[in-house]
Amino acid sequence: MEIAIIAHDGKKADMVQFLNKNKAILLQEKIKLIATGTTGSKAVNAGFKVKRLLSGPLGGDAQIAARVAEGKTKMVLFFKDPLSSHPHEPDVNMLIRICDVHNIPLATNEATAQLLLNGLLVD
Repeated sequence: MEIAIIAHDGKKADMVQFLNKNKAILLQEKIKLIATGTTGSKAVNAGFKVKRLLSGPLGGDAQIAARVAEGKTKMVLFFKDPLSSHPHEPDVNMLIRICDVHNIPLATNEATAQLLLNGLLVD
């Protein structure tokens, strides 16, 4: 299962902490992680194998949306920073829309992301 991880700058540390907390789930052979550029770098530095795409503002969000539309990405964990403005907000909204169109689980905060990962444990 391919899972995309994305985090706005103000949430990258939270994402790494979340990944470490869920290492047992995310390091399973059946799980493949992809990420936008900087988030992916931080995950790699934390010991995760991650396919890195472009940085979000440079098109990484759009690349992940394309993978969702192609049926490759099956879950998106996107730690959004609701207290900051983002110049690539249209790309973020497009990713959310594509997840909705293709019925792909999307978490925009840690609590929802945890529930989605816990759902993988019942398989």
